[in-house]
Amino acid sequence: MNKVVASADAAVADIASDSTIMLGGFGLCGIPENLIAALVKRRITGLHTISNNMGVDGFGMGLMLEAGMIASHIGSYVGENRKLEKMVIAGELNLTLVPQGTLAERIRAGGAGIPAFYVPTGLGTVVAEGKEMRQIGDRTYVLETALHADYALIKAWKGDRLGNLIYRKTARNFNPAMATAAKVTIAEVEELVEPGELDPNDIVTPGIYVKRVVVGERYVKPIESKFIKAQQAGGAG
Repeated sequence: MNKVVASADAAVADIASDSTIMLGGFGLCGIPENLIAALVKRRITGLHTISNNMGVDGFGMGLMLEAGMIASHIGSYVGENRKLEKMVIAGELNLTLVPQGTLAERIRAGGAGIPAFYVPTGLGTVVAEGKEMRQIGDRTYVLETALHADYALIKAWKGDRLGNLIYRKTARNFNPAMATAAKVTIAEVEELVEPGELDPNDIVTPGIYVKRVVVGERYVKPIESKFIKAQQAGGAG
């Protein structure tokens, strides 16, 4: 089955307002840049997004914020986005912060068919407010529920026409788990190959989880926070 679609625009054409969408990546590494750009063109609204972070001003999911597309967000880190800070303070967006490991496990649980699980993380903090607690052995745990989505927009390094995917380095964070936890998983890849060209030992996401594959047309891959070390006095060059 050939799952390749002609463009990022075609890949996201049926995503409607008020959908719940997972977006893969870690920081600005391994994010579905082209799918996000195509989604922004559609100007749909009321989206409920799930991602580790929220991009930065003017790039990634930051573009979705600026377009007024997001109604609520679940994530673990939002520190690089001033627009998000202003919207949360103004009551324009509902933000739920989740410890990073718990977020990853809630997504993995959604894909594995596990409805809920207990963790010690967040106990005694606002993270645990209103949640069920249980004593197991000599420790108290917090009940966390699985996360699911209507769509998952993910990014892989290589993929074939059947939807089998390989990730590269940090881009492997969150993308594979999200691929399993959505009704429709859409993957953008940097390189498309024919079935049989990928080493089965290297495939992380089997094609059974992927509904659509698109080759990214353009990648910016910016550095989220750039720090330049000052040259020491008297140094060479």
